[in-house]
Amino acid sequence: MAEKFAVITGASSGIGYELARVFGENGYDLLINSSGERLERAASDLKSLGFEVITVQSDLSTYEGVEQLWREIEQTGRPVDAIAMNAGIGVGGDFTRETDLNEELKMIQLNVTSVVDLAKRVLKQMVARGEGKVLITSSVAGAMPAPLEAVYGATKAFDLSFAKALRNELKDTGITVTALQPGPTNTDFFHRAGLDNTEVGSEGKYTNDPREVARQGYEALMASKDHIYASSLKTKVQGELGRFVPDSFKAEQHRKKAEPKEGKEKKSA
Repeated sequence: MAEKFAVITGASSGIGYELARVFGENGYDLLINSSGERLERAASDLKSLGFEVITVQSDLSTYEGVEQLWREIEQTGRPVDAIAMNAGIGVGGDFTRETDLNEELKMIQLNVTSVVDLAKRVLKQMVARGEGKVLITSSVAGAMPAPLEAVYGATKAFDLSFAKALRNELKDTGITVTALQPGPTNTDFFHRAGLDNTEVGSEGKYTNDPREVARQGYEALMASKDHIYASSLKTKVQGELGRFVPDSFKAEQHRKKAEPKEGKEKKSA
């Protein structure tokens, strides 16, 4: 048993899996969570690397799913030294004319409500101990209006603001809070969000490697950084320059990247 214990949500694949791996490589025992069946395969892969891994399959888009996760965290009898709240989904399309309300409400529950719920529980424990590290996965999209991903972008803006506010509240407690802001990353996120036939879904995602995103996120957390744009130089430059660009311009640029390719072809014809 390692001295340190980390919890990673959304850990069955993509950035979450890579976060679990990098925590394990740095001496943490792991408790990983996801709602899907791929969780056990991810756990098997991580165990083959020599890590101690506990799995909790629960749906964090429900209150009961968060309850189950927290109950099983407490049953380990171990304090949480670090937590990466990474679970999230996206929904792509025109908010008024295309997307499904139920899908968007589920996304809000997962991307926002579960983060607040889990943070309330784990931070009380950390404050009582006077130490702990919290990584919250936002997005570069959280710093701009996101047409054709309007609700998703708003959830990630919430995560970013929430992380920064918590960081300020906890600045003298020994607890670190860091926001991870990946750019488009090579995972199945865009397929699940219905964005395969877009620039960001078919081309832009290859800008960032999930392994590198996770490594940079971990290092930023350990260095007590406020946030990190991860992982490519292009993403970092876009993130930094975005602070000086009007929201109207950023919105239009995001729309072009998230617009179906056939829509662009019709406009240019």
